[in-house]
Amino acid sequence: MNSIIYLIPAFGVIGLIVMAIKSAWVTKQDAGDAKMTELAGYIADGAMAFLKAEWKVLGYFAVFAAILLGWSGSLVEDSSPLIAISFLIGAILSAFAGYLGMKIATKANVRTTQAARTSLAQALKVSFNGGSVMGIGVAGLAILGLGSLFIVLYQLFVPEGAAINGLEVKKAIEVLAGFSLGAESIALFARVGGGIYTKAADVGADLVGKVEAGIPEDDVRNPATIADNVGDNVGDVAGMGADLFGSYVATILATMVLGQEIDASGDNYQGLSPILLPMMIAGLGLIFSIVGTWFVRIKKETDSVQNALNIGNWSSIILTAIASYFAVTMLLPEKLVHRGFEFSSMDVFFAIIVGLIVGALMSLITEYYTAMGKRPVLSIIKQSGTGHATNIIGGLSVGMESTTLPILVLAAGIIASHAFAGLYGVAIAAAGMMATTAMQLAIDAFGPIADNAGGIAEMSQLPEEVRGRTDNLDAVGNTTAATGKGFAIASAALTSLALFAAFVGVSGISSIDIYKAPVLAGLFVGGMIPFIFSSLCIAAVGRAAMDMVNEVRRQFREIPGIMEYKAKPEYEKCVAISTNASIREMIAPGAIALISPIIVGFTFGPEVLGGMLAGVTVSGVLMGMFQSNAGGAWDNAKKSFEKGVEINGQTYFKKSEPHKASVTGDTVGDPFKDTSGPSMNILIKLTSIVALIIAPHIAQKNPASADLNSSPKIEAVTPVSGASETPRLPEK
Repeated sequence: MNSIIYLIPAFGVIGLIVMAIKSAWVTKQDAGDAKMTELAGYIADGAMAFLKAEWKVLGYFAVFAAILLGWSGSLVEDSSPLIAISFLIGAILSAFAGYLGMKIATKANVRTTQAARTSLAQALKVSFNGGSVMGIGVAGLAILGLGSLFIVLYQLFVPEGAAINGLEVKKAIEVLAGFSLGAESIALFARVGGGIYTKAADVGADLVGKVEAGIPEDDVRNPATIADNVGDNVGDVAGMGADLFGSYVATILATMVLGQEIDASGDNYQGLSPILLPMMIAGLGLIFSIVGTWFVRIKKETDSVQNALNIGNWSSIILTAIASYFAVTMLLPEKLVHRGFEFSSMDVFFAIIVGLIVGALMSLITEYYTAMGKRPVLSIIKQSGTGHATNIIGGLSVGMESTTLPILVLAAGIIASHAFAGLYGVAIAAAGMMATTAMQLAIDAFGPIADNAGGIAEMSQLPEEVRGRTDNLDAVGNTTAATGKGFAIASAALTSLALFAAFVGVSGISSIDIYKAPVLAGLFVGGMIPFIFSSLCIAAVGRAAMDMVNEVRRQFREIPGIMEYKAKPEYEKCVAISTNASIREMIAPGAIALISPIIVGFTFGPEVLGGMLAGVTVSGVLMGMFQSNAGGAWDNAKKSFEKGVEINGQTYFKKSEPHKASVTGDTVGDPFKDTSGPSMNILIKLTSIVALIIAPHIAQKNPASADLNSSPKIEAVTPVSGASETPRLPEK
C-alpha cells in the first residue's frame, strides 16, 4: 500500500493534539466565585448522570447488534464477521465524541460567564474555544478511526496486486460500513434522547417559570432551570457531537463505496485513488478548519459576533477548496470511468467546489430565515401582536417557506455535481460540503455554551451588563445552531443519494420502477416514516414536559419560601424526570429507523426497499428543514422582545402580551428545532446505511428480478441515472 494513506490518520492525530491544547486553555480560565462554580457543578453532574444512564441502555443495544452483525457477516461472501468489531468501534467513538464535547462544554459555560464580566471579546474567545474543542475533536476522532480502520482492513483482506473492484476490496468496504452503522446508530439515540431531555426541561421551565410565575428564564428559583441547562449540554452538545460524527463518517464512507467501483487505472495508488480522495479531503478540511478558528475574534463591544464567525467559516471553506485542487491533481489520474460515465480529475474538483458552494448557500439561507432583524423573524414578531394563535401561524408559515430556496439549491447542486462526475460527483460534493465539519461544529457548539453561560449569570444574579453580553452570544448561537442543522440536512440529502446508488450496485438491481405497485407502495411508506418519527419525538417531549410542569408547580405550591429566595428548590427531581423520560422515550423512534428497512428489504426485496429509501430521503429532508427553521425563527422572535420591538408604532418588552405570545411560539418550536428536526438527517442516513448493510443478503431475494423490464422504467425519479443503462453524457 502506498505510504500516502498513512497521512490520513496523521491528520486525525494533529486534530486531537490541537483539541487537547485548546481544552487545556479553556480549563485554565477563571471559573468565577463559589456560587457560580456550585451551579456549574450541578449542571455538570446532571449531564454526566444522563450520559451514564444512556450509555447503559446503548451498551446493551450495541452488544446485541454486534452479535447479530457478526453472525450475518458469516452468511454471505461479500461480508465478514469482522463487521461486528467495526460496528463496535464506530459506536464507541461516536459516544466518546459526544462525551468529549459535553465535558468541555460544562467547563466552558461558567468560564464564559466569568469572562463576560470583563468584555464581550473575552466571552466570545472562551465560548468559541470551548466549541472548537468539540468540532476539532469530533473530526479528529472520525478521521483517525476511519483512516486507521481502512488501513487495517485493507491489509487483512486485500492481497498485493488485487483489483480495486474485486471481492477482497468489496469485503473491506462492506466491513467499513459497519463503522458507519455503529456511529449513526449511537448518534440517533443520542440526538433523540438528548433532544427529549433538553426540550422537556425547557418547555416545563418556560411554561411555569416565565408564563405562570413571571420570573426570568433562568431564575434560580425555578426548579427546572438546572435541568434546562443540563439539557443544553446533553442535547445540543453531546447529541450534536455524536450526530455530526456519524454524518461525517457516513459521507466519507458513501464516497468510498462508489469510489471502489471506479476504473482509475493509471494512478500511482493501485487504483485506490477514488477511495482515498474523500478521506484526504476530510483530513485537509480538518487542518484548515483549525486555521479558520484563528480568525474568529472581535475587539470592541459593538463588533458583530456573527461577522466574526462568518469570517472564520469562509476562511476554512476557501482554504479547503484551494487544497482540494492539489489533492485531486496529486491523487487522481486524468481519466476515470464509473458505470459507463467518463470524467476527468478536474471534473471531480469542480464537483467538490459545487459541494462547498451548496453548503455555504444553505448556511446563508438558513441564517436569513432564523436571524434577528430579518424579514421572516420580524413577520413572526408582528403577528405576536395579535395573539398566540397568529404567532403560531406565522412560525409555521416561515418554516414551510424556508424549504423552497434550500431545496432549489440542493437540486441544482445534485444536477451540477452529477454533470461533472456522475454519481461519484454527487458523493464527492457531499464530502466537500462536510470537509469543514470541524469549523461548522465549533460554530454550532459555541451556542449552547453561551446559553449555559447566560443561565449561570441569571442564577448567580450577576450585573445586567454580564447578562447582556451572554444574551448577545446566545442570540447569535440560536442562528448558528439553525444554520448548522440546515448544513447537516443538506449533507444528508447528498450522502443518502450516494448511499442509495451504492445500495443499487450491491443489491444487483438496475432501476427502481415506480410503475410497479409494490415499489410505489414502498415509496409512500418511506414518505410516511419521517412523519411518524417526528410524531413520536414531539409527543415524547409533550409527555415529559407535562411531568415537568406538574413537578415545578408542586414545588412552588408545597415548598414555602422559594419565591422569596429563602428555600432551595429540589433541582434533582426535575433532572430525574428529564433523564428517565428521555431514556424511555428514545427507544421507539430509534427502532423505526433501524427495523423498517430490514422488514421491507427481507419481505419485499431490494427494489421495494429502494422505493422506501427514496420516500424517506425526500420527506425527511423537507421535514428537517421545515422544523429546524420554524423553531429557530420562533426562538429569535421571542428573544427580540428582550431588547424591545416595535409593533404598529408601539414598543413592547418582556412580560408584555405580545411577548407571552412569542413564548408560546418558542415553546411549540422547541421540539421542532432541537428534537425531531435535527434527527431527520440521521434518520435519512441510517436507513440508507442499514439498507447497504443488508444488500448482500437480499440481492437474490428480489421477487421481481426476473421481470425488471416488464413495464416502462422511470429512471429520473431515482438516483441511479449514472448507471450504464441510462443515456450517457458526452465524454469530455
